[in-house]
This record gives sequence, structure tokens and C-alpha cells, in this order.
Amino acid sequence: MKAFAAILALMIGAGWSWADDAPKKAKFAALEKQLSGTKFTGSFTIDGREGAPAKEEYTILNVKKIGEGDLFLFRARVKYGKTDITLPMPLPIKWAGDTPVISMDKLSIPGLGTFSAHVVIDGDKYAGTWKHGKVGGHLFGKISRIEKK
Repeated sequence: MKAFAAILALMIGAGWSWADDAPKKAKFAALEKQLSGTKFTGSFTIDGREGAPAKEEYTILNVKKIGEGDLFLFRARVKYGKTDITLPMPLPIKWAGDTPVISMDKLSIPGLGTFSAHVVIDGDKYAGTWKHGKVGGHLFGKISRIEKK
């Protein structure tokens, strides 16, 4: 009996669980549904620059959880400066309780460069920070459903 208790303690200590993954899978499925077919429209600031924030827009065509870790595959249209591109982006999502936080660190986006960002998704709003090279700032805006034609 002592051997069984020792093995059980090791399994629990290593993070093994017999708990049902259904709540986690349901949370991931809800996020996929919440973000797929949406448009993020808002503004961003640039640290040290005076004046009104600049406009930004991202169209999220679909979102799908991939693998066992934190990654979700976003297929998104990104407008940044003179660039307007649609591409797949594997983005890590962390959770603050039930609140998703897109948390990328030095992600290379073809045609755009390398970015870091931490963006909180709060219902139909988003807000966070971003960095591109030595330039960074804040971003914020509204999430809305794409109107089907």
C-alpha cells in the first residue's frame, strides 16, 4: 500500500490528473467561436509621440486551438501602414482566470517584421501593449462580428 501511495504522490506532483478536460476544451471552443469571424477596430499609440492615436484594424477570419500547449492558429487580415496581408499566425493565449490574453514575444510576421504584444480580450473589447523593434505603445478597441453578405 505504501508503494501505491508513493506512486500516486509522484503522479500528482508531476501534474498528472484524472480530472475531465471537458471544461478546458469548452473554454477553448468558446474562444474559437467568440473570435472567429470578427473585426478588431481601434487605435494604437506610439510611446513618446504626441497627438491622437492612430487607427488600426484586424479581421480575424477564424481561430483554432492547435496542439496541447497555449497555441491558437489565427487566420487574420492585418492592415499595418501600407501593408494589407492575410496570413496564418500561431499565437499563444494565456489565461487570467477566464479572461484570454494573447501574449506573443518576438513573433516574426512575414512582410511586417517582428512584434511582441500582450492583448487582453474582454468581451467585445480589447486592450494591451505592443512592441515592434525599439518602438512600442498601447492599443485598444472594439471587437465586432463581420457582417455576412
